[in-house]
Amino acid sequence: MLNHDEALAVRPLTLAWVSQHLEVGERIIRSEALHGGITAQMRRLAIGTRDGGTRDLVLRTFVNTEHAEDWLNREAGALTQLAGSGVPAPGLVAVDPTAAHCEYPSLLMTHLAGRTVLDDEGLETRVPLLARQLVAIHALRPAERPRDYVAWTTADSVVTPKGADAAAWAAAIDVIRKPAPPYEGRFLHRDFQPGNVLFDVLSPARITGVVDWAQTSWGPADLDVAHCATNLALLHGPVWGLRFVEAYEDAGGVLAAAASERLYWLVRDGLACSEEVGLVAQPWRDAGKTDLTTRAVEQRLDAYVTALMDTLG
Repeated sequence: MLNHDEALAVRPLTLAWVSQHLEVGERIIRSEALHGGITAQMRRLAIGTRDGGTRDLVLRTFVNTEHAEDWLNREAGALTQLAGSGVPAPGLVAVDPTAAHCEYPSLLMTHLAGRTVLDDEGLETRVPLLARQLVAIHALRPAERPRDYVAWTTADSVVTPKGADAAAWAAAIDVIRKPAPPYEGRFLHRDFQPGNVLFDVLSPARITGVVDWAQTSWGPADLDVAHCATNLALLHGPVWGLRFVEAYEDAGGVLAAAASERLYWLVRDGLACSEEVGLVAQPWRDAGKTDLTTRAVEQRLDAYVTALMDTLG
């Protein structure tokens, strides 16, 4: 049985809904909060099986329901399409996108072994692995395309960090005032970054899972590459953002041919982070990267945007 605190964490209607999707004779025996999510609450549920063993499921719950139905439907669709694809994604068990059965919109999925790795140590090995995994995702050709990507910022909503290189930021903002370059559409994760990739606990040289498919989209490969590059730059320093772009091409990925087109996508994602630096960095601090204060991340973002303009501008 769940203890009192755990029963409060997983609401009664949600517990009943989860129980309906278990095998005969199975029961929920334990609940544990998972950290790292920004938009949803995540819990690992230990399920007692009929033979006396256990298996784990993951419950994703949106308490803030503004985008919940859209995101949960997209994630459910993506997980269904990814089954058997070779991409290590969770398996869909059930989804309640409108909270017809649960207290809040929820999705139940299988649990993947592994852990996120945010340390600087071993980065030389992990970056090529991340790049190869993203190339594999972009190679997917689903029977039904997800909806087209949505840009996460505009030139007028960018927040220039205090003390930033004003000339570089003004030039970067001018870049995204232009129309988006033409592109060949690809299946995008749309939030592919170290916080959503699991590595083997015993051998960090192997990816065991890619999670959080709630914003799956159709768009340019450059956009997914840019998002991971920005996150690597903020986590580990600007040079790692640029290295990821190289690693993606080394892994066989194809990006925009013109430097101006690459710059557009890279800058667009970097500037999007300017609006929510504190929110982006909070899960990293929760995971132990206490040096990544909002100010430190702002400084890295400034250095990264400046490096992009110096390199490709």
